Amino acid sequence: QLQLVESGGGLVQPGGSLTLSCAASGRTFSSAAMGWFRQVPGTERECVAAIRWSWSGSASWHADSVTGRFTISRDNAKNTMYLQMNSLKPEDTAVYYCAAADLKARFLLTSHTAYDYWGQGTQVTVSS
Repeated sequence: QLQLVESGGGLVQPGGSLTLSCAASGRTFSSAAMGWFRQVPGTERECVAAIRWSWSGSASWHADSVTGRFTISRDNAKNTMYLQMNSLKPEDTAVYYCAAADLKARFLLTSHTAYDYWGQGTQVTVSS
């Protein structure tokens, strides 16, 4: 099993920045596809970014709503994934979750049904 723990959420003013971290332990982090999701109460969990990795390199995907503002990255040596969030807007307010799909590191996965493991979530609130 993979255990995932998010950190870095909080309250920030519009236009501000936050960096979320997802620390993984357990199974081999480098073999997992990874993604960041967010959820507002009463709505479906949506993927904001996903990243795949292989020995030939990595590739990422970002939702249209965050492209140019958010950047996903991973550090396999530290078993950690990040989400750098800039130019935050009130509509970015949500609980953010990191997710892992074991043994699928080569794939970019954007559906929540594709992921096996989830963190507990971290609240991001964008408000003045």
